[in-house]
Amino acid sequence: MLSLFIRLPDSKYRYLVLIASVLLLFIGTGSVYLLVVALKPIAADFNWPRAVPSFAYSLQYIGGGVGGIAMGYWLDRSGMSGPALIGSLSIALGSVLLKYVTEIWELYALFGLLMGLTGRSTLFSPLMSNITRWFVKRRTMAVGVVGAGQSLSGAIWPPVFQAFNESVGWRDTTLYYGIFTFVTMTPLALLFLRAPSEHVDGVSEVPKAEDKNQPAADAAIRRDEPDIPFSPGRIQGWLSVASIGCCIAMSLPLAHIVANVSDLGYDAARGAEALSVMLICASLSSFFGVGYLGGRYGGLRALFCFSGMQALILCVMAFVQDLTLIYLVAALFGLGYGGVLPTYPVIVREFLPGRSAGRRTATVILFAGFGMGVGAWMGGALFDLTGSYKLAFLLGTAFNIGNLIIIGSLIRLQRRGRLTLLSATY
Repeated sequence: MLSLFIRLPDSKYRYLVLIASVLLLFIGTGSVYLLVVALKPIAADFNWPRAVPSFAYSLQYIGGGVGGIAMGYWLDRSGMSGPALIGSLSIALGSVLLKYVTEIWELYALFGLLMGLTGRSTLFSPLMSNITRWFVKRRTMAVGVVGAGQSLSGAIWPPVFQAFNESVGWRDTTLYYGIFTFVTMTPLALLFLRAPSEHVDGVSEVPKAEDKNQPAADAAIRRDEPDIPFSPGRIQGWLSVASIGCCIAMSLPLAHIVANVSDLGYDAARGAEALSVMLICASLSSFFGVGYLGGRYGGLRALFCFSGMQALILCVMAFVQDLTLIYLVAALFGLGYGGVLPTYPVIVREFLPGRSAGRRTATVILFAGFGMGVGAWMGGALFDLTGSYKLAFLLGTAFNIGNLIIIGSLIRLQRRGRLTLLSATY
């Protein structure tokens, strides 16, 4: 069966890669929400402060960011099949072993190493970078569709995990999820054995010699204006710093909304529903919004719009207590959040050399993962300190404003001609 697929022309096979990417991101990202839904029960079972499972959540993102650098190099050199297979096996094994955790260090090791360093590292940034190689025309559409898989994961898995937690407990829930990931993700990884040709869209995106050697590719950014100060390294650096701010803000509701709703006196299932609503709207934003805004206005302007909406709603979220308003705010936050991360790979391909897109995207996502980790830990630590998430949400808003300042500055530089597009095929 696989051999029949492999023989398909690129123009058709790329849609199999697109579907496989969405499914891998959808299934694998469930490991994040596995802990989000069980955060309060795990802390209660072991009499741990919430900062403990919150830090485990952080380690998954930090480990995924660090491991993503290696996976990005692997992708650039050998394609996506190796990272996809390693990630599938790591997430499956980590989820099964989570059932037997009894010590804090075991929880940290599982989420930092198996679920993060060799698990999550193979998902977002490699899959996003890989899909940009299969689509030149309609690239932002493809990136948005794959990104929707991550958001859809948050819409589907929390209610499922909550139902299983209530019926069989969080330990058996992790076991069943681990078995499911093994039997589904491993076969999907085989679809990445084939790499795209240089003319997959009927277009050779960068046929020039410059993109085949790094110094010449870097010089391409400065060919129209020799004194342009923004080299690829500086652009990547500013994007990396910017990603910290938006991801600190992003991770707070993602990691803590279930616990927050429960703390407000509502059933834990309502918290899982609020998270599901948030992620349904995020998937819609990624699926439709990234393709439209990114294709029409470019990645930087699209990111500014999504990040601005995320900051505004997070600030409002700090003061909302009514359940109906919680659902509404969750939906609006999802519309903003859903478009943030998928725009970074688009921006990387717009302004940085394509041959190194895998590792460059992974570097930006490393800093984003650090931001996610800091935000998740900060939410738990500030709750332990104050008994409320209000201060954490407001601090997250302040970090998000920092992201907007950086992205706004890059937009201004682009408008003045000091940032030059290398690729603008949407």
